[in-house]
Amino acid sequence: MHGNDHAAVPAARKVNPVNGKQEPKLRVNPVACSGHGVCAELLPELITLDEWGYPLLADIPVPNHLARQARRTVTDCPALALLLTRSGTPG
Repeated sequence: MHGNDHAAVPAARKVNPVNGKQEPKLRVNPVACSGHGVCAELLPELITLDEWGYPLLADIPVPNHLARQARRTVTDCPALALLLTRSGTPG
């Protein structure tokens, strides 16, 4: 095994201990994204912009208190480049 081989193993998804469901995560389709920056304005708690205006997403599950705001951000993306995923969902 080489030094970086362990990096290929996917991280375990967080499971909500209360209901046993997978917690949603934000994903961005970099091909579809055109760098409008609306997402960072709508959800600054989880999204920042790089130097070219493209989103950098927090690598954490969406907290329950931000779930509604995250869904709105996904639907308001002008390029429809954002999505919420759960375990077993490609993204």
